[in-house]
Amino acid sequence: MLTLINLISILFVLAVIKFILLAVFFYEDIRAAQARDPAARGFLEILILYQGLHAIAANRVAHFFYKLRLFFIARLISQLSRFFTGIEIHPGATIGKSFFIDHGMGVVIGETAVIGDNVLIYQGVTLGGTGLVKGKRHPTIGNNVVIGGGAKILGNIMIGENSYIGANAVVIKDVPPNSTVVGVPGRITKQEGKKIELSLDHIHILDPIMQTIDDLEKRIENLEKK
Repeated sequence: MLTLINLISILFVLAVIKFILLAVFFYEDIRAAQARDPAARGFLEILILYQGLHAIAANRVAHFFYKLRLFFIARLISQLSRFFTGIEIHPGATIGKSFFIDHGMGVVIGETAVIGDNVLIYQGVTLGGTGLVKGKRHPTIGNNVVIGGGAKILGNIMIGENSYIGANAVVIKDVPPNSTVVGVPGRITKQEGKKIELSLDHIHILDPIMQTIDDLEKRIENLEKK
């Protein structure tokens, strides 16, 4: 019979093997987290403690079984990952390289969602569907996109590369590349046509409503001068 010490030893060895596999096969995702999270203390901390990394790793394994049409196993892995991380990613979702989920609690990614490379998502984000239609019903997210906390992107729409979706925005229409979207429903603004870099600087994202108000104030000033 296994003694308690032997059982602990076996679990420890399995844990070590798991972390070694994570470090080898999910190196790019770990580096993405290290580059984008100023609170990250180092490679080992991310490897062991970041639930976003573990959710992504579980999804890649679940997606493998999903493509083999072993749907029950794929969904079982997905649900176990959800239980331990608070992040729900359907095994059918397609996710690119260097994907990072910061904080992560409450993130939901639907079955037909497609996510490009170098995408950053914050807590409470939903990539959801609308209605009961079959086929492609979830968003496609381009490369180098940042999605702020609590944002909802719904339906079979396209978010262009290098775009920023503001916190709590609700997006139900296509977004062109290099755009910023804020508000409910989401409204599009561009930052002087310049590429939006991946950034944690939420404060300086432009708000189209404030831009409109500023323009109106300037027009009123010009009329008063006349």
